Amino acid sequence: MHTQDGWINTDVSDDLLRGVLDLERTEHGMRPHRLPARARRQCADGQLTMAQAQPSGVRLVFRTRATTIELDTLPTKMIYAGAPPRPQGVYDLLIDGRLAGQADAPGGNTVTIDMATGTAVRQEGPVSTVRFADLPDCSKNVEIWLPHNESTELVALRTDAVIERVRNNGRRVWLHHGSSISQGSGAESPSTTWPALAASAGDVDLTNLGFSGSALLDQFTARAMRDSPADLISIKMGINLVNTDVMRLRAFTSAVHGFLDTIREGHATTPLLVVSPVYCPIHEDTPGPGAFDFEALSRGELRFVATGDPADRAAGRLTLRVIRDELARIVAQRVVEDPNLHYLDGCELYGEADNAELPLPDQLHPDAATHRLIGERFAKRVFTDFGVFSVNSV
Repeated sequence: MHTQDGWINTDVSDDLLRGVLDLERTEHGMRPHRLPARARRQCADGQLTMAQAQPSGVRLVFRTRATTIELDTLPTKMIYAGAPPRPQGVYDLLIDGRLAGQADAPGGNTVTIDMATGTAVRQEGPVSTVRFADLPDCSKNVEIWLPHNESTELVALRTDAVIERVRNNGRRVWLHHGSSISQGSGAESPSTTWPALAASAGDVDLTNLGFSGSALLDQFTARAMRDSPADLISIKMGINLVNTDVMRLRAFTSAVHGFLDTIREGHATTPLLVVSPVYCPIHEDTPGPGAFDFEALSRGELRFVATGDPADRAAGRLTLRVIRDELARIVAQRVVEDPNLHYLDGCELYGEADNAELPLPDQLHPDAATHRLIGERFAKRVFTDFGVFSVNSV
């Protein structure tokens, strides 16, 4: 920490961050990662590389009297050729747990992806400054939630008053893994993804390992969860296994057991909740792979379709109904020896009736209102009263 021109400059380090598993030093600053380096070395998939570097649930946390805060960042934004522009990444400022400001970083790098050819073109851009001013002149807890939908390098943090690191707020740590829905696709901002909303309602510290297109029961993800501090753990699995069509029922059953076994190596008695997929009409009874609807793209709309054959379920092709049935069976089998293992049907969070009222805009991802619905229902069923993560049950 040092002063310059009336500002106090604070180095961005891991003790200022929550929800991050690794911090990489770059030529510009520090890049948060949601998977450790060892896990990243074990998978060269571009989709996962991008998703885990988008800091969903990652936030700067400190205490200060500052009335002005500036954060220099170098974001990397994804552009899909022919598709509607992606929402700008948002930085949420929370003061004492309440949203007090929002800003974006208009500069940065861009990666333009042509979905028809599979090519990508990268263009370098400038560092941006995210500024929050006219804040209350009092000691306060500050959280700056980083964008859930674009990666960023944290270049500099400046304040007009000293920063005090918050080392332990006494809250339980909730470690969650899921797909793009858990990462926050369709949410308004990083603090309003459904896991962030549920964590706020449950008064827990979130570590969000929701990876867009990449909740595939990878063992390196299970090992990362095994080795991460957690008081509560949840795994929401299913939709990516269908829309990537990476395995059949025989392999799925074994992979689920292996994933749970690995987590239990590091968290033998931690409450562990398995959540099946929320309702998604295109994949309820139709296997993957999923694909972009190129007819919709020609109209400037982003939509998805299922391309599998429902008749192939007899040969072990996965659908969401098949996965829900198998997950319920697996948990019922394991709970005999693991009383801290629990199951939640995703349709209790968003079901067929909800889809009629709040349809998925692109046939796959929820909108902002649905994120709020899912977050509220998860918190009510899991964190309150005698839910499996409530203080009365744990």
